[in-house]
Amino acid sequence: MQTDKKNKLFLVLIISFSVLAISMSFYFYQVFFSPNALLETEQNYTLKIPSNATFKQVSNQLYDDKVINDVVSFSFVSKVMGYQEAVKPGLYIISPKMTNIELVRHLRSGNQAPVRITFNNIRTKEDLAERITKNLEIDEDQFLSLIKDSVYIRKFDFDEETIMSMFIPNTYEVWWNTSPESLFDRMYKEYQAFWTAERKSKAEAIGLNPKEVSTLASIVQSESQKSDERPKIAGVYLNRLRLNMPLQADPTLVFALGDFTIKRVLNVHKEIESPYNTYKYSGLPPGPINLPDINSLEAVLNAEDHKYLYFCAKEDFSGYHAFATNLAQHNANARRYQAALNAAKIY
Repeated sequence: MQTDKKNKLFLVLIISFSVLAISMSFYFYQVFFSPNALLETEQNYTLKIPSNATFKQVSNQLYDDKVINDVVSFSFVSKVMGYQEAVKPGLYIISPKMTNIELVRHLRSGNQAPVRITFNNIRTKEDLAERITKNLEIDEDQFLSLIKDSVYIRKFDFDEETIMSMFIPNTYEVWWNTSPESLFDRMYKEYQAFWTAERKSKAEAIGLNPKEVSTLASIVQSESQKSDERPKIAGVYLNRLRLNMPLQADPTLVFALGDFTIKRVLNVHKEIESPYNTYKYSGLPPGPINLPDINSLEAVLNAEDHKYLYFCAKEDFSGYHAFATNLAQHNANARRYQAALNAAKIY
């Protein structure tokens, strides 16, 4: 009788332990392998983890934004897998119905998604700093301080006037949490990649180095929005450079004045004292007056070979220009355009 009771008690304990073990196993399975992310949507979520962020900040953001349904299970799995002590900053794409183990593995791996940065139509360093950092963790002031740091930019063989030519307008993929210094390194690599041996050879053939090509291209770009006309305009300026004639490029005056609202350059504007005043000083200005795009750079490298020394906007406001080989012809073109400006009350 005593033995039967002991056997029954042992059996109950075995059954209870088995049930508990099965329950615990099922619970842990659920914790690790049941979906816990974005359970009520089919849209991905972009998680930005700042540098020096703590696990608590990450888990709070995920819970507050309703990305994870159960923060306790997520925290448990993160602890077991060592993620709580190994948070990696960056930008991560979280997919719907991810399990805790999938989510933690994804974040722990540091396998972040790249960010696209695009910059064009840039005139100033301030413009560039704002545009290039728009989708990144770094602050535009951080970037601006570097681009204005004459000692720092010297390592790339640029100075304060020419540094803008290092940035080739395009779309690039970078990490969201890239540092300002890493971004500079990346842009310098892109600059070097652009200036192939073939392009350097073309620049040498027209008597310019890559920085000077960028400076001239920035003027050409300001003169015409018509890409098919830019090689002809580049040819005019190259002809003037060969003859040591002042470029007399109105956009350089606008840049020197710092007033980009000017629609019509007047004689008074030509009196400004600045190395960018190409009416006063022959040759190229010290640096680019904007960030020339690849089309403008190629227009200079493949400039048309012709005899034109002058050009003036056409009076039909088409955006194209009338070209001339002599001053008399140019003056006639200019008078027609000025009359059109007056008629349109553009002063």
